[in-house]
Amino acid sequence: MKIGLAKIAQLVGGKIEGDDRIIINGINSLDCAIPGEISFLIAPRYKKKLATTLASAIIIAEPAENYKGSQIIAANPELAYAKTAQIFAMPLTRFNGISPQLIIDEGCFIGKEVSIFPNVYLGKDVSIGDGTILFPGVYIGDRVKIGEKSVIHANVSILEDCIVGNNVIICPGSVIGSDGFGFVKDGHKSVRIPQIGTVQIDDDVEIGANNCVDRAALGKTWIKRGVKTDNLVHIAHNVVVGEDSILVAQVGVSGSVRIGNQVILGGQAGISDHIDIGDKAMIGSQSGIAKSVLPGNIVSGTPGMPHRLYLKTSSLIARLPQFFERLRTVEKKIAKLGQTDH
Repeated sequence: MKIGLAKIAQLVGGKIEGDDRIIINGINSLDCAIPGEISFLIAPRYKKKLATTLASAIIIAEPAENYKGSQIIAANPELAYAKTAQIFAMPLTRFNGISPQLIIDEGCFIGKEVSIFPNVYLGKDVSIGDGTILFPGVYIGDRVKIGEKSVIHANVSILEDCIVGNNVIICPGSVIGSDGFGFVKDGHKSVRIPQIGTVQIDDDVEIGANNCVDRAALGKTWIKRGVKTDNLVHIAHNVVVGEDSILVAQVGVSGSVRIGNQVILGGQAGISDHIDIGDKAMIGSQSGIAKSVLPGNIVSGTPGMPHRLYLKTSSLIARLPQFFERLRTVEKKIAKLGQTDH
């Protein structure tokens, strides 16, 4: 694909410094870009590379003196890069229509311009909205409803009665609607609690690869509009994840947690059951959160504590051996003073 630099600037809301007639045919990093490609500078530590890059143009926050090519000046270069990358991103592969190798049960509805690859299974009374893509190996259980223009990648399982909205992306290997982990003790035996609820995924959600979103014991596990999850995320039964929240890789959310809007959970964070995470809160990577977090708070560590306190505490840990030796020295001096007094 080829596009004029002026058009790119218009699409990203930027201003051009230099020649606006350049034709761009790709996007690449500063190191790897070749003539005809556009690159970008987001982190200041890479500024020296502007002098050696072969990119025909760059996206940057402020004009750079050590780069002589054309520059798109954007208030948010990272956002401008994302929009530019969308221009050059390869479109998804689509199967032309519906594969004859589709296995389909009775009562299903399939909308217009749906792409269904071979070896897909649709259970009873399934509904697939217009323009949706189902890749090979997808399993759709009975009475599942999937909205319009959603993409269900290879080997995804969406189990019975779950609801998936419009423009949803579910990456390979994820399981939506598996049983929540519910057992009660009868002596030394564990008795299974049937999980008879469901999962609802609203519009514009993206679920990463190998996620598990458990169905509710009763009611629904609810992933609200605009949520993005990374790979290897587990969301337990009856969890509610608020709009536009982000869950980074290997996050584990226990049952009946309520996560507010625009929350960020850092990688490998673990959230204990039956607590609330307020709107716009941030949880640091590898944190263990056992108590509710107020809106807007930034919490890190195990147990969770205010982030600034966590940074101070962490910096002391490496110095504990030094403190211990100093304490032992002080104790010896005190002991000698006590002997002198007697």
